[in-house]
Amino acid sequence: MAEHLLVVDDLKMHFHTRDGVVKAVDGVSYTLDSGETLGVVGESGSGKSVHALTMMGLIPMPPGKVEGGDVLFRGTSLIAMNDDDLRKIRGNEIAMIFQDPMTSLNPVYRIGRQLAEPLIIHKGFSKHDAWARAVELLRLVGIPHPESRVRDYPHQFSGGMRQRVMIAMALACDPYILIADEPTTALDVTIQAQIIELMQEIQKRTNSAIIMITHDLGVVADIADKVLVMYAGKPAEVGACDDVFYKPLHPYTWGLMDSIPRHDILDAKTELCPIKGQPPSLIDAPPGCSFEPRCPYAQDVCREKTPGLREISEGHYAACHFAGDEGFERNVVACAGVSA
Repeated sequence: MAEHLLVVDDLKMHFHTRDGVVKAVDGVSYTLDSGETLGVVGESGSGKSVHALTMMGLIPMPPGKVEGGDVLFRGTSLIAMNDDDLRKIRGNEIAMIFQDPMTSLNPVYRIGRQLAEPLIIHKGFSKHDAWARAVELLRLVGIPHPESRVRDYPHQFSGGMRQRVMIAMALACDPYILIADEPTTALDVTIQAQIIELMQEIQKRTNSAIIMITHDLGVVADIADKVLVMYAGKPAEVGACDDVFYKPLHPYTWGLMDSIPRHDILDAKTELCPIKGQPPSLIDAPPGCSFEPRCPYAQDVCREKTPGLREISEGHYAACHFAGDEGFERNVVACAGVSA
């Protein structure tokens, strides 16, 4: 069997604070191959971004500490790498698009300089060649008049254009993996669609793998091959996109699905069905299943024993004691009076 491009194996990133140990990422596992897109979803604070920053070596240590697990990129451990070796990969073979392009771009440097820098550092380009490549990258991501815009500063770009610049910067060195952390946040729906379409076009052209971190299940349904659902730092469900969306196994995934407005089953007189309660503290997590206090299906075993991630069907995993059991099925938008 061919080696996976990326293997995340039981990764655990904890933060040691005055109040206690924050288990921000606690046992995440998945694989990713070239040309695949993984969608990572879950509520704020579920560990989505922290798991990606851990892979990139961007978590300050201390207070962070990798308490277990590993991340293998092309067979080599990223966790065991020293800083110098990791810098050769970061921004070169693995690149990341951050949530807020305005804070990710240096406001006092021209866009061209910021695009040229990784090419000079990682690829050995001359300043002239790197600048010419910067113009090509801006053209690639659909920015008009790139020959002149390359000399502009970040504040001279709109939010959507800045996000395109961030994508261009991430793609400068033709990375094997592109990590997109909420790339469409705060953009209007038209620009969101353009950004997603751009990323798909570039993926087809380069055969790169994409890790899409987002709250938007619609985006995930549109572009992802596989989905990782995270809750309280742990994987709740992992599987092929169609399996997770059409045959979800975990009550938390059911809750996420039922929180989405559905024109096909809801009308103006019905209400949305949010997940009741709040995520647990990652310092003092409850015993048993972390979703138990909010789960309408919880039983005694859920309060006493932590469920492990189990393969319920081929390639489809869930961390629920009852996942796959006969009769344990989702009641679609039950609070709106609609059942499956």
